[in-house]
Amino acid sequence: MRITIKTIIAALLFLLATQASASADLADAAKGLLSKNYSDKILATETIAASGDPRSAFLLEALLGGNLYATKSDNRLVSREKVSDGYQIKDIVTDEDLGVVQSGDLSKIRINNRMRGLIKDLVGRLTLLNEDPILRLKAADSVFKSRPKEMIVPLSDALAAEADSSVAAAMRRALAALNFVHGDTPEAQAEALLILEEQSDPEVKSLLSAEANRLAAIVNPSPEVQEFAARVDRALAKVDEKLAMLGIIENIFQGISLGSVLLLAAIGLAITFGVMGVINMAHGEMVMIGAYTTYVVQELCRNFAPDLLVYSLLAAIPAAFIVAGLCGVAIERSIIRFLYGRPLETLLATWGLSLILQQFVRTIFGPTNKEVSSPEWLSGTLEITGGLALTYNRIGIILFAAAVLFMLLLVLRKTSFGLQMRAVTQNRRMAASMGIRTGWVDAMTFGLGSGVAGMAGVALSQIDNVSPNLGQAYIVDSFMVVVFGGVGNLWGTLVGALSLGVTNKFLEPYTGAVLAKICILVFIILFIQKRPRGLFALKGRAVEN
Repeated sequence: MRITIKTIIAALLFLLATQASASADLADAAKGLLSKNYSDKILATETIAASGDPRSAFLLEALLGGNLYATKSDNRLVSREKVSDGYQIKDIVTDEDLGVVQSGDLSKIRINNRMRGLIKDLVGRLTLLNEDPILRLKAADSVFKSRPKEMIVPLSDALAAEADSSVAAAMRRALAALNFVHGDTPEAQAEALLILEEQSDPEVKSLLSAEANRLAAIVNPSPEVQEFAARVDRALAKVDEKLAMLGIIENIFQGISLGSVLLLAAIGLAITFGVMGVINMAHGEMVMIGAYTTYVVQELCRNFAPDLLVYSLLAAIPAAFIVAGLCGVAIERSIIRFLYGRPLETLLATWGLSLILQQFVRTIFGPTNKEVSSPEWLSGTLEITGGLALTYNRIGIILFAAAVLFMLLLVLRKTSFGLQMRAVTQNRRMAASMGIRTGWVDAMTFGLGSGVAGMAGVALSQIDNVSPNLGQAYIVDSFMVVVFGGVGNLWGTLVGALSLGVTNKFLEPYTGAVLAKICILVFIILFIQKRPRGLFALKGRAVEN
């Protein structure tokens, strides 16, 4: 068939006429809300819902929320919004901006309790048939929570027409809850129970628990009630079993995310401690410097390039590495290189340096916490099921930690600098006799470890407060990870961080956060008594001597 310009113009005119007709129908139906008689208002409300106009749900929500008014001059139905010099009003049907008026120029459209219940029912019906799947999903969840009996039929109709699998699952769960609570026959309740027991949702558990408690309180129950109570108990046990399994998965995820944080904080320490044997108590301050670098980069973007704010976190990663790395090189050249072979003096010097750096940051940025906002792509949660949700920022930290570890392994295994670093680690004197500048290697290694700690600060800024004391919370844990995994061994650091993170998350529900850390510390002390070099000890003459 040949499509001409006249045909297109005719189709457009038809669409415009249809829209105008729908607006007129909605406007005519809405006029009934101006009546003082509540029976007329109820009829108008039902007519609005039956109009088929997509704006009818918005109009009813405004009526239900108490934001529907009529202008006293010409009886136009409007919504209002408070502004500095009065109220900004818009036509509720046409969305036309009608300017600013005073409160006395408007009269509120009032409803009673009967209308309020009717509107909730109508809005629920309209939302279940909305074109937006997100709104349909929210409507299904709302029906599940409120469980009004009158929603059984419209929800069944909406489920029959639903094409989106995730929305259909939510509707099926809500319909099962309605039939379970309001089912007219035992068969309907039993069928609903079969659907509910397959859910892994705390809200379903709460529903079944309430029903189980109600049935248990019945005095002298009939055999039918006893049988139904046994079914509910079995369904509740199945839901509990699924939630327990999801709890284990969530604990493992939380443990891996905590282990990733520990890995980021400890991996730089593993490098410096492994190569130079320096107990650097200022390592946590390198993490803190990275976090403040993230804050500065974000503020610069916010003030001078707002459009780039969403990418500020990505820009902060190399910036934090460079700033913290240069600080590390400066510390090694000015302090550490004069204290090699004197571990106690090194410990005291770096501890004093950590206090100086903290006070320096307080002087510049102040003692209060600084806010580092998360970009949209790191905000929110990934909901696997109703009982398992994984936050995007934790997933991002896990992936970031894996990327940092991979890059460090490439540097150590595939570059000449990594070869020299490993040579100095295994036998410093032999490496020096082969022409390797051990002093340069020490400075660059310390800078590398500090730079990695700075990148850890970027990640930690997304889950912790950016404050002068940020690094102190991780320095002890970092040393535990390095000693447990094996000094200077990156794979050992990875295994140690993940092991301690997962163990800590499984202990916390039973012992509390503080006692869990104490238990882990005691375990590491006992473990080091048996394996002084940790899980994965480095090989080399200097290490063995």
